[in-house]
Amino acid sequence: MTDDHSAPAWRRRTDPERRWPAALAVVVMIVLQFLLPERLTLGPRWLLPVVEVAVIAVLIAADPVRIRRDTPALRTLGLVLIALLSLGNGWSVVMLVRAIVAGHDVGGPAQLLAVGGAIYLLNVLSFAVWFWELDRGGPARRARGEDPYPDFLFAPMTSPDLAPKDWEPWFLDYLYLAFTNATAFSPTDTLPMSRWAKAIMALETAIALVIAVLVVAKAVNALP
Repeated sequence: MTDDHSAPAWRRRTDPERRWPAALAVVVMIVLQFLLPERLTLGPRWLLPVVEVAVIAVLIAADPVRIRRDTPALRTLGLVLIALLSLGNGWSVVMLVRAIVAGHDVGGPAQLLAVGGAIYLLNVLSFAVWFWELDRGGPARRARGEDPYPDFLFAPMTSPDLAPKDWEPWFLDYLYLAFTNATAFSPTDTLPMSRWAKAIMALETAIALVIAVLVVAKAVNALP
């Protein structure tokens, strides 16, 4: 940790990050999970969304505006929430792939593309939250500047003369990272530095590739 104002913002103590961008992403994921066909959901369609709403409500109540608190209980609860969201998304991916490969009815091309697009978006959002929650120990620890070694090397970190002095990664940067990684199937302007970052980016790319290839191929074959 450093309070040296000559250092870039991401390497020193700064104002805590606002919670609402990540919370909004979680709410979008919960809505998408609820709207998926029940055959693609884990258990009753309402089960995971209800549990996830309860968890995020506790997190917001405990630390509503800016993410300042970093107790073990809140940290664990945040990771449990992301794990539940990822579990639901992973189950949907497996069920969709199983249905396509087995030749089950997955609806017409438009319905298939809509479902596949929703799962693809769930994949991007869930990994964006993972990246945001895990990079340098999470948003609270990043704000305190405790870890000087980033898990993700963003472009403004490598070219500080071309970025504002107060630049630091916020949720939108991690969302962009997850989107480009799932779209290009490789890192673009942000490099993974730690081994876990490389592993989790590879996993996101693999899931996105499977969804894109199978859904598009099935939809094209279903066209009249």
